[in-house]
Amino acid sequence: MPDYTVIFITTSSLDEAEKIGRALVEEKLVACANIISPIRSIYRWQGKICDDKEVLIILKTKKKLFKQIEKRVKALHSYEVPEVISIPIIEGSNKYLSWLENETK
Repeated sequence: MPDYTVIFITTSSLDEAEKIGRALVEEKLVACANIISPIRSIYRWQGKICDDKEVLIILKTKKKLFKQIEKRVKALHSYEVPEVISIPIIEGSNKYLSWLENETK
């Protein structure tokens, strides 16, 4: 069975999250994009503490597609350094993982 992963991406707006999520699903790089808005992010950027409202995209895909997804996100994203992090799926229902397998490249 191929390795599967969940990828987290934060964006500055709902429109940007929808654009990225839709593109990745249409291109079969991910099977699903969940968009959660708003979230509150507190982080350090260029020596300053920032406290911003952002939008979170949760993607489900194959681990082997990560580099392609990262490249595509960088092309679509407005941030200089977008968050694109991957967490492995340790277990999942057989039917869901089969669906994920069939809906991605």
